[in-house]
Amino acid sequence: MIRLYRAPWSTNVERVTLALGHKGLGAESIWIDYSDRRPVEQVSGQPLVPVVDFDGEIVHESARIIARLDDLHPDPPLYPADPARRAELDAYIEWFEHVWKRPPNEIERILGLPETDPGQIAQLAALMDGWLDLFERMLDGRNYLFGDDFSAADCIAYPFLKYAAGRDPADAELFHRILDEHQSVEGRPRLADWIERVAALPQA
Repeated sequence: MIRLYRAPWSTNVERVTLALGHKGLGAESIWIDYSDRRPVEQVSGQPLVPVVDFDGEIVHESARIIARLDDLHPDPPLYPADPARRAELDAYIEWFEHVWKRPPNEIERILGLPETDPGQIAQLAALMDGWLDLFERMLDGRNYLFGDDFSAADCIAYPFLKYAAGRDPADAELFHRILDEHQSVEGRPRLADWIERVAALPQA
């Protein structure tokens, strides 16, 4: 049995639900409230979702969960079999996690300060918007970020980049408002199509 510890509106949880949906797998959902993280802390020793229990094997952090899911359920794959292509995808995930995420996380931090620096926010927002052109180019002539097949690359990016096409009014998370306000699909038709394409895929 696969058990998924999750919270509403979580971008990192959505990465995992996309991966599960791609593989046609279901999961028992354990919903937590951000005001009480004890259930996830008790099972994983840390407070963040997602956490997945693979028949007693506890894995946390979305990228690690997706990789482990692919090990346990390899078909259909989320990672290329070719070692060079796998290395490229691993490098892309590292870039997304440690470079791409920095500007929106930093904007969120700045907005929590007693005084904010609009110039610094503008610089960070320009990075976010400019990087969308990179994704637009990645989608030239192919349906998904790493080719014609859905992969872990799409799982990693979609829950964050989808805000370039708008935000559900019920989603009041500050981080998601930042993603919405500082990204746009305007002038990026391939990115807009990709967001629609992934949105139509099944999720667990």
